[in-house]
Amino acid sequence: MNEALPDVPEVRVVGLPQLTSGFDLVDRLDLPMHLKVHGPLEPLGGEQLAQLAERINLRGRGGAGFPFHKKLRSVAETAIKRGVRPVVVVNGSEDEPACRKDTVLINRAPHLILDGALLCAEAMGARTLVVGVTRESTQRSMEAALAERGLNNGRRSALRARVQRNPVRMVTGAAASLIRSIDGGPAIPPGRKTSASKNGVGGAPTLLSNAETFAQLAIAARIGPERYGNTGLYDEPGTVMLTVSGAVTRPMVVEVPTGVPLRYVLQLAGAPPVPQGVLTGGYHGKWIDAATVNEAIVSRNSLDAVGGALGAGAILPISQNTCPLGESLMVAKWLAEESANQCGPCYLGLPAAARGLEDILNGGGPAALEAVKQVAKNVKRRGACSHPDGSAMFLESTIKAFPDDLAAHLMGNGCGRPVEGVLPLFEGGQTPTGIPGGGGEENGPSRQKIFVDWTLCRGHGLCADLLPEVFKLGADGFPTVAQAQVPRRAEDKALRAVRRCPALALRIEEGASSKAPSRNLPVLSQGRGRRALGR
Repeated sequence: MNEALPDVPEVRVVGLPQLTSGFDLVDRLDLPMHLKVHGPLEPLGGEQLAQLAERINLRGRGGAGFPFHKKLRSVAETAIKRGVRPVVVVNGSEDEPACRKDTVLINRAPHLILDGALLCAEAMGARTLVVGVTRESTQRSMEAALAERGLNNGRRSALRARVQRNPVRMVTGAAASLIRSIDGGPAIPPGRKTSASKNGVGGAPTLLSNAETFAQLAIAARIGPERYGNTGLYDEPGTVMLTVSGAVTRPMVVEVPTGVPLRYVLQLAGAPPVPQGVLTGGYHGKWIDAATVNEAIVSRNSLDAVGGALGAGAILPISQNTCPLGESLMVAKWLAEESANQCGPCYLGLPAAARGLEDILNGGGPAALEAVKQVAKNVKRRGACSHPDGSAMFLESTIKAFPDDLAAHLMGNGCGRPVEGVLPLFEGGQTPTGIPGGGGEENGPSRQKIFVDWTLCRGHGLCADLLPEVFKLGADGFPTVAQAQVPRRAEDKALRAVRRCPALALRIEEGASSKAPSRNLPVLSQGRGRRALGR
């Protein structure tokens, strides 16, 4: 159930390989093998590169699908206007449990990605290149690739190049999070939205795109736009990398030309002949039903037209034997856990939405359904990143895609099918351990306990609003617990709850077994300092 995908699953190709050329020869293309397979690459001027990207209609392959030529021109124009050198950033932060395409490329074809990034750096006069990763395997492969090219972060280097390793978190992959971490801050979005093209790394205009995007640019620069356009659709030429998992016998990453029927890709991975539904685009994507699968082809426009999404390139079918709402609930809970815990609509709204979906499963009736719809509506466009928007889109799609199951659960009888846990999550539904940020400081054992003093509590309910991980309100409007462990990642919110309690009824104590510093939380013994905490 919910088995994690390996960093490098089976890789297949439909038609002639482009990004996956040479994968049948070696596990990883080092620089000599890369040059044997792909050949040399001539530099291009900035406008030449922009025209190439425009002619092949290259869009970002990380989910948003922004036209690459527009981003390239915007960065170049801003750099010229301000008289500063731009920065190039490759985003290899693939932290969704159902996505592995960029991880495969970094592990097996790192030089193809570097080709595209270095083309852009040379064309724009950039002197800084950063590759953002979150996995040990991708860090090793990319650092080795930089060393094979003689690139380093030395001050005297003509191009300073390095790998930025961040925690495995859903929000880490946001452009603003990666830029903030490169500048020395935490790998979470800042409180205000910024444009990387205008104000990125160190305040410089920054060209940031995901790993596959740069690899596609390198292929097009070698073979030219005409030959590149001979593969795939006229308006979306080339190939697409997909991660196919869920209810399949052979989870895989597959390179396919655009225009290939989606049902063929599913058959290749051993999906059920008639899936109950297919989640397209990953956990920030949309469900489509079995009838729609037969109409869909692999392209951004086609999937959009049938109510799906190409998104991050993840395709996840489920069988007729599992409860689709139950499967979606497990993902919704994971999405709620992945909040950066800094925007109320996200860290309060997403858990509320997951609880609402659980209420629907438990026969909560139309009121539960309306509550979920309202929460999903309220979190949109109100966060510092796209995480609440993508999560809301997933929830709304879940409600829309399975009307029969929804009706059965709303009536209180349920659909009668078990939850098989076929949608991949990290082990235990949490972030992998052994990686910075995964099982580390924020996800370690709790160090604090929070207490309610019933002699002071007046049932204001603010604690439940500020700290929903710990406090729920009972029917009488008072907290349902008197004491509880504070999750490591919620310690700042716990301190906020203590300080803002109108009745000064909360206090925090350090755990007896804790040896770690308390991150500025007050350490009290019983009976001390209630009023000091309330100030």
